[in-house]
Amino acid sequence: MSQDENNLNLIQGLKLPVMESFYTIQGEGFYKGSAAYFVRIAGCDVGCHWCDVKESWDSNLHPIYSIEKIAETAKNKSKMVVITGGEPLMWDMNPLTILLKKNNLKTHIETSGSSKLTGLWDWICLSPKRRKAPLNEVYQKANELKIIVFNIHDLKYAEEQAKKVSNDCILYLQPEWDKRDEMIPVIVDYVMENTKWKISLQTHKYLNIP
Repeated sequence: MSQDENNLNLIQGLKLPVMESFYTIQGEGFYKGSAAYFVRIAGCDVGCHWCDVKESWDSNLHPIYSIEKIAETAKNKSKMVVITGGEPLMWDMNPLTILLKKNNLKTHIETSGSSKLTGLWDWICLSPKRRKAPLNEVYQKANELKIIVFNIHDLKYAEEQAKKVSNDCILYLQPEWDKRDEMIPVIVDYVMENTKWKISLQTHKYLNIP
């Protein structure tokens, strides 16, 4: 296949750059504790300084897979597939999610919401970042809002973001992993005073699993 054909397949979402994929336990948010197959799509145009998967940012560093191969592997692993990144919405997610749904799989996405929302999703976890704001359409369709708390100023940012999602959206505050000892007491106090919020922890890291 020529480079032009390969690039066209990427643009159309028929192939995707994949940093890694693995079967594990969802560690965060509403579905924490549930078995899930994760597909980490490479490429990110947000670039958070505290990101723990910076190696996912450059899509050129990772192999390209057909969506058929991704879906075939996923259906043999779990009923729940979590598409994460990087920033997966940099790519057209419609073809992949259509294929996953044909295989009767539940489709979840973890996204900053900074690119156009594509794909058929059973669950959307929106984790907005200051560097590149989410699009309005993603706010309205988010099932859960997850704010990463790196410092106390992020609590004000969290409230600003909470005003933009629907009333049905579940609100989470999650301490940034390297700042957890400092920020967990702050978040605990905040949630006890502001009960619309819940606490999300990266329980997979405590369990020492991917």
